[in-house]
Parts: sequence; structure tokens; C-alpha cells
Amino acid sequence: MTRPVVVIPADFPPLVSRSPLLPALDQLAEVRLYLDRPESPDARIQRLQDADILLNSRGSLSFPEHILQALPRLKMIAVCGIGYDSIHLPTATRQGIVVCNIPGRTAPIVAEHALALLLAAARRTAWMTAELRHGRWPGDLSLSLTGRQLGVIGTGNIGCEMLRLGRALGMQTVAWSLHPDPAKAERLSFKYLSLEELLRTSDAVSLHTRLSDQTRHLLNADRLALMKPTAVLVNTARGAVVDTLALADALQNRRLFAAGLDVYEQEPLPATHPLLACDQVVLTPHSADMTQAGIDLLTQGCIDNIAAFLNGQPQNVVNPDVFSFPQAPPHTV
Repeated sequence: MTRPVVVIPADFPPLVSRSPLLPALDQLAEVRLYLDRPESPDARIQRLQDADILLNSRGSLSFPEHILQALPRLKMIAVCGIGYDSIHLPTATRQGIVVCNIPGRTAPIVAEHALALLLAAARRTAWMTAELRHGRWPGDLSLSLTGRQLGVIGTGNIGCEMLRLGRALGMQTVAWSLHPDPAKAERLSFKYLSLEELLRTSDAVSLHTRLSDQTRHLLNADRLALMKPTAVLVNTARGAVVDTLALADALQNRRLFAAGLDVYEQEPLPATHPLLACDQVVLTPHSADMTQAGIDLLTQGCIDNIAAFLNGQPQNVVNPDVFSFPQAPPHTV
């Protein structure tokens, strides 16, 4: 019997290839691992021509409609994380491609990174380090957070973990969500506000909402202008949730105290991007879950989803309508 083929088209920077758990996937399928990024869409298609299953380990590699249409053999996409905005879901669904993500497994790790960005941005640690390395001894004020208001946008697993961390730090916690959950608010002792009120009243705003048509540029120039000039913005969700050029303008003109960013509208971040000229921004390279524990959790999540699919019991399916399409393939390879 022919073994299914799993292709990992671009594990760059390395993620699943760093996990000692990855060899377990060899027990399920023939695995083809690429450690560099394909240079063009055609190269992406070429790598995936024989793939039954695509393991997308890096969300910066996208699969729009024309690429999916060129992959008639593809039956499943295993997303290595919770976000699936890199996949053109309507096309995947029409073609009978089951798309699975990994909800919740690394929520504490990502929230921890968001808190680290918040603390570093508020206390200006990166800027102060650079000043000392240049022989200067700055006396600029930073921002303390205890007793301040933390506004969290998005109350899924990561957002709720960030709310918990904020309360542990002694912050007042509020939130906004497209899908508010009063039971969560009661359990975690926060209250929901309108988006505009949250932005106007919060001293720190942390983004944890998925990217969709509703949330693309959710924080545009007008909404950024609602924030206090003493406020800090943190984004570990998706870069396009924020209008990045508007954010850079707000930082350069001191209409915002600081920002801590792990995600960007274009990744890798271009060397000429205006954010790099802002001295009050802390930047990390989409690495919120890049700890050994995080990598292992994501790798195991992908293996579990692939195994479930091959056993005819797909789990964590983000496009359940795929099963109602008459041209959909069987749930096994």
C-alpha cells in the first residue's frame, strides 16, 4: 500500500525540525522536509506536487487560491498553530481539503511573550540598553503598570491567559471581542467594553484576535488616535490587525508611548520599514512560541491532527463545510 506523503514546504526559520518529536511522523507517512523558503509561487507548487498532506509550519508562507488550485492531490493542511489566515479557506473547502489547526496548546507561552513585550516596551529596556552601549546614561521616565488598565482585544485562549497575567501584575483588566463570553468575564474577573472605550481608557492594549476580513486593520489610524499618548500597544496576533504605517506614524510623532510587536504585515520585516526608526518600539521576529516547550507542543499537535485525519476521524477542523461538498475526498488518504 502506498504511504501518504506529508510535505513541510518551508520550515524556515526552523520550527518543527527542531523538535525531537518530528521523527514520530515518519511512522505515519513519507515526510519531505524543506529547510528553506521556496523562491517563487511556482517553486512552492513544485514542492507540493506529490503532497497528500501539507504541514505548514510557518504562517508567513501563504497558500492563496491559485496555488491550492494547482494541487489537486492535496487532501489535508495541518497548520502549525492556531491562525489559518495564510490559507485561502474557501478554495480549500471547495477542493475538499481538510484544514486543521492547533487551538490552545501554546496559549500560556504566547501570553508570556506578550507580557514580556509589554514590560520591555513600558519600561523602555531595549532603548535603555542601547543607550548604555553607546556610553550614555539616560534619565528618561518609563511607565509602571501596577494599578493601570490592561485592555485585551480577543478573548480566546491566549487573550484569556493574558488577562490572567495582567491581573497577577496588579492591573485592572477589560476586554473586547467579536464574540463576548459573559461566563469567561465572570470567571476571570474582567469586563467587556466597546472597542472605542477600551482604546480610550486603557494604559496598555494587547491584541489576541485572529485575522479576518472583520479584523484586518482593526486598529487603523482613527482608532490608534483614540489611545492615550501614554499608552503601550502589544501585538502577538497577526501583523495586519494593525495598520502598521499608521502605527509607525503615531510612534514617530509621540502620539503613543511605546509598542511591543512580534508580528508584521510583511514578514520578514523589511530593513527599510519605518518601525525600525522608532526608538520606543520593541520588536521580535514572530517568535512568541519559539521555546523548546512551544515547538514540541506545536509539533505534537500537528502529528496528532495528521494521525486523526489518517484514521478517518479528523479533529480541530476549521472548515467543517468541507464534508458537505460532493467532490470532497474520503477523510483518509
